Amino acid sequence: MRFFNSKKMQRLELLAPAKNLELGKIAIDHGADAVYIGANRFGARESASNSINDIEKLVKYAHRYYAKVYVTENTIFYENELKQARQLATDVFNAGCDALIIQDMSLLEMDLPPIPLFASTQANNQTLEQVRFLESAGFDRVILARELSLKQITEIANNTNIELEFFVHGALCVSYSGQCYMSCHLTGRSANRGCCAQPCRSTYDLIDKNGKMLVKNKHLLSMKDLNLSAHLEDLIKAGISSFKIEGRLKDAGYVKNTVAYYRKRLDGFLNANPNYGKTSSGFVTLKFEPNVDLSFSRGFTNYFIDGNRKKTATTDTAKSIGEETGTVKHVAQNYFTADTEKSLQNGDGICFFDKNGKLCGTRINTVVDEKIFPMSMENLKQGTKIFRNSNSVFERLMKQQTAFRKIEAEIKFTCNSEKIILQAEDEDKNAITFEIPQTGDIAQNEELAVNGIIKNLSKGDSIFSFDVKICSSQVLFYPISVINGWRHKVVEMLLAERIKNYHRKKSVINKNSILLYKKNLDYTANIANSLSAEFYKKHGVQTIQSAFEIDNSDEKKILMFSKYCIRYELGLCRRGYNEDLFLLNNKQKFRVSFDCKKCEMQIIK
Repeated sequence: MRFFNSKKMQRLELLAPAKNLELGKIAIDHGADAVYIGANRFGARESASNSINDIEKLVKYAHRYYAKVYVTENTIFYENELKQARQLATDVFNAGCDALIIQDMSLLEMDLPPIPLFASTQANNQTLEQVRFLESAGFDRVILARELSLKQITEIANNTNIELEFFVHGALCVSYSGQCYMSCHLTGRSANRGCCAQPCRSTYDLIDKNGKMLVKNKHLLSMKDLNLSAHLEDLIKAGISSFKIEGRLKDAGYVKNTVAYYRKRLDGFLNANPNYGKTSSGFVTLKFEPNVDLSFSRGFTNYFIDGNRKKTATTDTAKSIGEETGTVKHVAQNYFTADTEKSLQNGDGICFFDKNGKLCGTRINTVVDEKIFPMSMENLKQGTKIFRNSNSVFERLMKQQTAFRKIEAEIKFTCNSEKIILQAEDEDKNAITFEIPQTGDIAQNEELAVNGIIKNLSKGDSIFSFDVKICSSQVLFYPISVINGWRHKVVEMLLAERIKNYHRKKSVINKNSILLYKKNLDYTANIANSLSAEFYKKHGVQTIQSAFEIDNSDEKKILMFSKYCIRYELGLCRRGYNEDLFLLNNKQKFRVSFDCKKCEMQIIK
């Protein structure tokens, strides 16, 4: 059994999404060191809300493995919601949660319980100055903007002492997080209030200042999904300690597959680097081979992690098209054949683009030799590229139990003429001793008796994986039912000892007046209540503009700030040429402005 010296080890955390209690448990079973979950209000995913009772159940489950539970309270609050926001923070703390992920600085002006605060990526954590300020304000962790490069992350890590978290997988917003007001402008549904209508996934026409049509009916603002699995070691060296998977609206199959995939990738690094370890306990045994290509994605990008600009949009569709499987070779009346790199199966879902660029899809009824019989033959033509967006075999597998997680532990069995002593210790050095009066009989076959004790004490019906050591020279015979009773008692005692010794970090905000790095804040600071304004005033801010959600009357306000650039994506980027373009959608017209010096794009009313 391998015991870790936590004082000498740098700990790395795999952080997984939990839509609800069930998916939170699934994430932990598949190797998550921590999960993040929304409560009944104020989460940035309004449709992924949970009761405090369910969160408390998840906490109890997670803490058995020394895994952590973070709650998202990362929307902005209106004035009449401040008491509710404070009460939620208190309820979350009382439920045993390990941290609160927040955006609204009003919470730092409240009398909160000693729960650690993490600065949500919604707080627009792009710069060293911002991270330094958040550290001085009392945050325990900062979740960095997804747009940062390794060089920028390294600079922040080298000049701060705060924990840094970074997204490594999942859906991407086209805008800097917390800096998109397009949904609120169009529908009244604010991204900063957890109910984004996702206008970035819609189709748009693009025209120039003269009205010339450049692109028609394309998903010009829809990003591919992030996949930094090949850059985990780079991120570790840059200073990231928590690796976050996006997906609080995703299903169980997605959670199982992505968490298991990143667990394997991180474990590969940990096994080769003994100075690093996990933040939780136990090991995971998988019943499948994880492959993120088989879960929902819009195609993958590593975004700006290497500092290079690249094409990152999926303009043809905002849906998942899955893995490319081949090209249609022959079309008959009710079947087709294809040159396929990956064999298609009965029940698979396939999709393809027709001659007009429209995404079409169907399901395969039967595959007989080379003949593929789909439910519909409509729009299938020779030469069409086929994608599999639903793998029936994999999806059936994902509905079964696909992993179990165990904590390494050791049982030492000792006996004498008076008593039996069972000493158990787990991988985190939690230890118990269980003594019972000697009740055994002389063993007719001592080897068989020893094997019976080892076999029945090490049965795998608990969260522990026991290594049993016999520490007596003579062993008596005991019935299986008796040994099973000992094991159940040892499990009960050791689990209780683990929970008793679980260390939940507590953090108290020491309020101060350290100056913010700027004196004037406009609507992009997302200040929607008096306490948030008071916080910034104490930190030297002189003028404060209300949040967009409070006042959006100014027609010149920028609706979106983005590192993504339509010009570059379409091959229209030319040095020194940054003339505005225009997006059209359902009679709505938006001006697209380009800041070539910063290499950024803005969308304006």
